[in-house]
Amino acid sequence: MSASPAQAVSQAAAQSASPRRRTNPGKIARRAGTTILALLFCVVWFFPVYWMIITAVKPRDEIMTTTPVFWPTHLSFDNFIVAVTQTSFLTNLKNSVVVTAISIVLSIIVAFFACAALTLYRFRGRKPIMVFVLAIQMTSGGIIPQFIIYNQLGLLNKYSGLILAYIAMVLPFAIWNMRGFFLNIPKDIFESAAVEGANDWQILWKITFPLAAPGIVSTSVFAFINAWNDYMIAYTFMKDQSKYTLPVWLSSFSTPTMGTDFGGQMAASVIFSLPVVVFFMLIQRNIMKGVTTGAVK
Repeated sequence: MSASPAQAVSQAAAQSASPRRRTNPGKIARRAGTTILALLFCVVWFFPVYWMIITAVKPRDEIMTTTPVFWPTHLSFDNFIVAVTQTSFLTNLKNSVVVTAISIVLSIIVAFFACAALTLYRFRGRKPIMVFVLAIQMTSGGIIPQFIIYNQLGLLNKYSGLILAYIAMVLPFAIWNMRGFFLNIPKDIFESAAVEGANDWQILWKITFPLAAPGIVSTSVFAFINAWNDYMIAYTFMKDQSKYTLPVWLSSFSTPTMGTDFGGQMAASVIFSLPVVVFFMLIQRNIMKGVTTGAVK
């Protein structure tokens, strides 16, 4: 007795689906392995952060024990009080905020105009200039020549000198990162605006700036992190302790005579990390939008 058309179709579907079912265990195993590796990576990455926070809220008698204490008997904020009140925290915080903010604003402004000139206008020498900027970014670790030049110009131990050093550190990266967003803007928009009678400044402010805003935001975040976390330049160029920034302030918890105050240092590290975390959480959507937009080109 011959099978009906509906039965034939169901049998054919079952036969075609059976090989897929045989491959499911392998796919499940691979997915499980990938998930386990991802979880292990997250644990390894998060453990130092966890240990920093837990050490910061541990009582002082539980920090230096021979047996590690993974969770304190009770939470204590004495380390935070010591870090904030018994050190020059407020002064160094003011120095970091002022120097970093001015450096980032000036760097982004210069990078914006540089990217506009290198992408929207055609002139001889554009490619050599970009190669030169890349070379500066790759060889920007010459702190000794900078120190010699700053010493000759009288810029050591001055906020202006530190700001210029941070701009020199951040600017090449800002130009290269923002350039991708400028290249992604359609040229027809600028041509249409020029036909409508817009001048160069109107095109830059009313068209280019809004379209490149995600790239400006993402570049500002990474530039902020680089300038905020800098230790070597601030420690080398600033002689007066009242002009130190927060990264140098962190080193004050470890001295040759008194040793290292691990509780205070971990509490200071948590305080030092909070501005970056809060700033990143506030504009993370713009960062992801900027990264994906710049990747299209």
